[in-house]
Amino acid sequence: MKKNIFFLILLGILINACSTKSNEGLYNLTASEWYQQIIKDLQDKDLEKADEHYNGMASEHIASPLLETTLIILAQAHIDEEEYQLAEFYLDEYNKKFGSSRNADYIRYLKIKAKFDAFAVPNRNQALMLESQKEIGAFLQDYPYTEYEPLVQTMLTKFNLAVFYLNDTIRDLYNRTGRIESADVYQQKLQESEFYKQNIIKPELPWYRSVFEKF
Repeated sequence: MKKNIFFLILLGILINACSTKSNEGLYNLTASEWYQQIIKDLQDKDLEKADEHYNGMASEHIASPLLETTLIILAQAHIDEEEYQLAEFYLDEYNKKFGSSRNADYIRYLKIKAKFDAFAVPNRNQALMLESQKEIGAFLQDYPYTEYEPLVQTMLTKFNLAVFYLNDTIRDLYNRTGRIESADVYQQKLQESEFYKQNIIKPELPWYRSVFEKF
C-alpha cells in the first residue's frame, strides 16, 4: 500500500514537472538558437511567436550582429502580411540599433515602401497619401543620389495620380451638390496637377466596391 502511494506521488511530481516544462517560454538560448527559432516561427506562419521570440533574443543578446538581419526579416514579414505598423516598429528598431550613413537611405526607403504597400483604397487613405508625398519629397531631397530614387519616384507618381483622382471626385461631389465655390477650389488644384489634360485612363472600381467608394 505504501509503495503504491509512493508511486502515485512520484508519478504526480513527474507529470507536473513535465507540464511545467512544456509551458515554459524559451530562455537562455544563444543568439543563433534564437535566430533559428524565429526563422522556424516565420516558416510556420506564426508571426506572434516570432515577435515574442525576438523580444527574448533582444533582451538576452543586445549586441548580437544577428539582430540586424533579424530586424529586417521581421519587418519584411510584417509587410508581407500587411501589418505595416509593426513593420515600421522593426524598421525604427533597426535604425536605433544599426542605423548609419551607410544604410540610412535603405531604411527610409523601406519605411516609405511600407506606407506605399498599405495604400490599398485611396478614398480611405487621404492622410496616408499626403503624408507619404511629404516623406518621399524629403527623402529625395536628403538623398538625391540614392539607388532607390527610381523606385520612390514611381511611388510618388502613383500617389500624385491618386490625389489627382481624389480631387476630381471631390470636385464632382461639390458640383453635384451645388457648392460651386468649393468645386472651383478643387478645379484649381486639378489644373495645377501634372496630370491635367493628359490622356489618362481613369481606374474603375469593381461594382461591389464602387457602391461604397463613391461619395
